[in-house]
Amino acid sequence: MNPDWLQPDWPAPPWVGAVCTTRAGGVSKAPFDKLNLGDHVGDAEGDVFANRANFTRQLKVKPVFLNQVHGVQVATVSPTSLNGAAADASITRQPGAACTIMVADCLPVLFTSRLGTVVAAAHAGWRGLAGSANLQPGSGAVGVLETCFHAFKTLALTNHQQPSIEEIGRETLVWLGPCIGADAFEVGDEVREAFVASTPNAADMFRPHGPGKWLADLRGLARQRLQRLGVTAIYGNDGSTAWCTVNNPSRFFSHRRDHGTLGGSGRMAAAIWLE
Repeated sequence: MNPDWLQPDWPAPPWVGAVCTTRAGGVSKAPFDKLNLGDHVGDAEGDVFANRANFTRQLKVKPVFLNQVHGVQVATVSPTSLNGAAADASITRQPGAACTIMVADCLPVLFTSRLGTVVAAAHAGWRGLAGSANLQPGSGAVGVLETCFHAFKTLALTNHQQPSIEEIGRETLVWLGPCIGADAFEVGDEVREAFVASTPNAADMFRPHGPGKWLADLRGLARQRLQRLGVTAIYGNDGSTAWCTVNNPSRFFSHRRDHGTLGGSGRMAAAIWLE
């Protein structure tokens, strides 16, 4: 595996593979240099093909790419799955297929169980993370992490150990990858209201930044949502500058940083699979 890529430091079983790419290891030209894995950002088709082929060789399993729509849909994938399903998360119990999501400021979230029977990956931008309000009083909002965890829980309950629903949260491991940091993610009132309306303590993740503007902690909002689901074993992104896509231009792609000034930005990929 490319030494610059990020591999989770977590107590997952050895047959669970996981990685998040960086800009290193590809052939794309500026502003997509080097390892752009997005085929929808304006990069040369041949360069993206070469980058994805290199990515696949290093994973040694088939990455299944999604058509991400900033929603809450979850696709079940297998080694025979085609790329392009309209979803923002994927899940599998089958070896040989890597649940794969692309990011360039949004938060990649990887899931596995301590038993290593199921894996999932979610693309958490603010829209997918906020989701929509649940009609049941007190149930909070339902975003991409809630729908992904529900699918994860359903598959985990089908294994021979038959854990209870209450045990799933405690037995789930989650890794948060790089994303736009809390000092760089300026949003408007509508974004803050989307979170606070259903989760009052989400207000703690926003700092005033001028009239009608706020700095949002995307990673912190995701942690809040995961903790509400009973997930406590959360690894990876600790909110420090080293994890911020905007503030590390030589290592990470950032749509917000580069699209306006350079005319485009590449995409990194986070993937998780069973060997």
